[in-house]
Amino acid sequence: MSLNVGIIGLGIMGGAFARNLLANDFQVCGYDILDANVQKLVKLGGASGLSPKGVAIQSDVIITSMPSVTAFGDVITGKNGLKDSNRDGLIIVECSTLPLEDKQSAHDTLAESNMILLDCPISGTGAQAVNRDLSVYVSGSKAAAETLTPVFEAFARSHFYVGDFGNGSRMKFIANHLVHIHNVATAEAMVLGMKAGLDPAAIYNVVKEGAGNSRIFELRGLMMVNDNYDDATMKMDVWQKDMQIIDEFADSLGCSTPMFDAGIDIYNAAISQGMDKLDTASVCRVLEKMSGLKRK
Repeated sequence: MSLNVGIIGLGIMGGAFARNLLANDFQVCGYDILDANVQKLVKLGGASGLSPKGVAIQSDVIITSMPSVTAFGDVITGKNGLKDSNRDGLIIVECSTLPLEDKQSAHDTLAESNMILLDCPISGTGAQAVNRDLSVYVSGSKAAAETLTPVFEAFARSHFYVGDFGNGSRMKFIANHLVHIHNVATAEAMVLGMKAGLDPAAIYNVVKEGAGNSRIFELRGLMMVNDNYDDATMKMDVWQKDMQIIDEFADSLGCSTPMFDAGIDIYNAAISQGMDKLDTASVCRVLEKMSGLKRK
């Protein structure tokens, strides 16, 4: 069965989903509050939806990728939102990193109209999304999830069904906890090496071939080598939202996260130094300043 896919939120991640779905011969309709993002989709061969409701009317399945709880709420229950579409049996794949209670509330609200919300956060950066190098943590209705295997395979390298609704978000919080730590650890190692007189490119090329490597070292280390963070795969201000969610999640469980906590101040320092729209790899600049390192 061929599925018409709607995408709501055509930013860094959603835009990449759309391109890869189109490349795999899916019909794609999209909506974004920024018309420029919608026009990019149209130029690639996709269709434009005038609202979330408008996208739902044209789609068998919807993928949502939202930057905030407010945006998510508007899409689900706002004027001309998905609930207003009254699409019986519509499956909505929610890929954002948001507080679990907000996703659960949306799940329950949509269920009243016989719509199925799946909690499906994404592991991977914007750069990985372009290359379909993502992993999807799928949770919720197993029957609905199984029908979407071709969709997941079109925009992600792997996908895992992890159980009841909400387990996808729980798994994503764990993954992002590690991303948070690995990013600061990468920056700390790069600065330590540069302070010792090593060439940053040499540090990157040597370490990534050894036991100290990580996916984040590979993805963000090169940005640190070049000291260029403008082409953001994850903007610092968006990451602040993720940090808060993970911190609150850990607190709700009474779980100690000393390494995560230690990194928060570094990210906050980057924000205070005007790096809010730069990639999170720019924490390297914060540590360079703290260490008195001046690049040649």
